[in-house]
Amino acid sequence: MNLELLETLQNNISRVMIGNERTLKLILTAILAKGHVLLEDVPGTGKTVLAKSLAKSVCAQFGRVHPRPAPVRRDRAKLF
Repeated sequence: MNLELLETLQNNISRVMIGNERTLKLILTAILAKGHVLLEDVPGTGKTVLAKSLAKSVCAQFGRVHPRPAPVRRDRAKLF
């Protein structure tokens, strides 16, 4: 991945997301390093929009992962 491609990605995503330049640079750095990114924040901060625009920019599929809540004690009894 070259610098020109990273700049193109940054420009594409910046058209959709305004004001998250630092976050975007960190995500692109993780991609460059072949790493993983976990987006955590309060609701309404644009995490989904950021992830969708990134996926669209690199021609990838977008998917969400929802953690399952831990079963309570009475639910565990039903599992057995």
